[in-house]
Amino acid sequence: MKAMQVTLSVAIAATLCAALVQAKPGTDPRNEVYAEKFSKQYNSWKATESSSEIEDALEGDPNLVILWAGYGFAKDYNKARGHMYALTDVRQTLRTGAPMSPDEGPMPMACWSCKSPDVARVIEEKGEAGYFKGTWASQGHEMNNTIGCGDCHDKGSPKLRVSRPFAARGFEAAGMPFDKASRKDKQTLVCAQCHVEYYFEKTEGRKGFVKFPWDGGTNVEAMEAYFDAIQFADWEHGLSKAPMLKAQHPGFETWRMGIHGKNDVSCSDCHMPRVEENGKKFTDHKVGNPFDRFEFTCGKCHEQSKEMLQAVTKQRQEAVAEIKLRAEEQLVAAHFEAAEAWKLGATDAEMKDILTDIRHSQWRWDYAIASHGVAAHAPDEALRVLGTAVSKAADARVKLAQLLASKGHAGPVAIPDISTKAKAQAALGMDMKKMEADKEKFLKTVIPQWEAKAAEREAKMK
Repeated sequence: MKAMQVTLSVAIAATLCAALVQAKPGTDPRNEVYAEKFSKQYNSWKATESSSEIEDALEGDPNLVILWAGYGFAKDYNKARGHMYALTDVRQTLRTGAPMSPDEGPMPMACWSCKSPDVARVIEEKGEAGYFKGTWASQGHEMNNTIGCGDCHDKGSPKLRVSRPFAARGFEAAGMPFDKASRKDKQTLVCAQCHVEYYFEKTEGRKGFVKFPWDGGTNVEAMEAYFDAIQFADWEHGLSKAPMLKAQHPGFETWRMGIHGKNDVSCSDCHMPRVEENGKKFTDHKVGNPFDRFEFTCGKCHEQSKEMLQAVTKQRQEAVAEIKLRAEEQLVAAHFEAAEAWKLGATDAEMKDILTDIRHSQWRWDYAIASHGVAAHAPDEALRVLGTAVSKAADARVKLAQLLASKGHAGPVAIPDISTKAKAQAALGMDMKKMEADKEKFLKTVIPQWEAKAAEREAKMK
């Protein structure tokens, strides 16, 4: 009888466990399923579509084309728009190429990782290895919903969550486990799933996996040392042949270095505040400029006027922009000078230290300027980092001047006309007409196929 009771208990336990597993909610990537229950939050999220203007960063600053020579960003780089456009923009950018079949294209699946709640769904269904496998186009039909509810919330619930396993590992490595964080810290960490520096691992068995380079710390020097230790490079520069690093958008890391981060002012305090409408309070999901909702953001803590704080922010932005341009000018010259040194027969040994200086300088410049809102988040850190970028680029140029002189080169190295994006791309020999024509064909041919497959899949969802 006792044995029968034990057997029955085990059977009951197994049944309960099976039921719990089946009941465990997975990611529903469809943002519209939140529309009725969380209408105010949903409608404010949808309002991010008002941030629709495409601002061509390369046209505004052609130096960028040269700095990213040989890399996708030299083809096309527009400033970030609202969350409603994340999926559209990654499909349309020239950086992702024009793959006409699942095996084509320059980018891996990892390039979708911050663009859609479908990423979390596919990881749940196939595991990380199944998600990261293949090219960007190989599972493009799986990505159909732009950044939204399922990225940050448990299914059908306001409960915050980390939906990307690689982000959870990054937080653990940096001593910030999500499950032990306060509610306020979680409000920042859900944003930090994407607004961070990351790279695609190239180690055996994990090629293309997203990883945060935080093992030694989250500041610019710690991440630089991490990348140097594993001899990682995103690409080889098309002119200087330097092993380059491309910063993504380390907003979280730079925020931590600023006065708001040090005082535990969360991302949502400034960009997704609690607002009141018709007597009801809710979190505004129209992520945007804090000055647009001053009374609910800055005005909650600051006694100064909106105009005064805007003026201070503008001064900081101008100071950062000035030293940013100085760093760019030094780096552009260094890349062309390094290319000339190679032409004159420079050896790997002669170029090693020079290329390291260029790598470190541009990493620091990129880390600062790729950090969205750094002039507001951490202006002092931005100026410090950009200052070291200028210094290291200058070091490279001094060494290059000496090397060029030893090779018989006299006078400055000629730099072609790069005053516009088109001229800079032409100077690099880039066939932009072909790239644009190929992209147009991809958008008209492949994207409708992806959308049809996605519609068929989502029609079966309950």
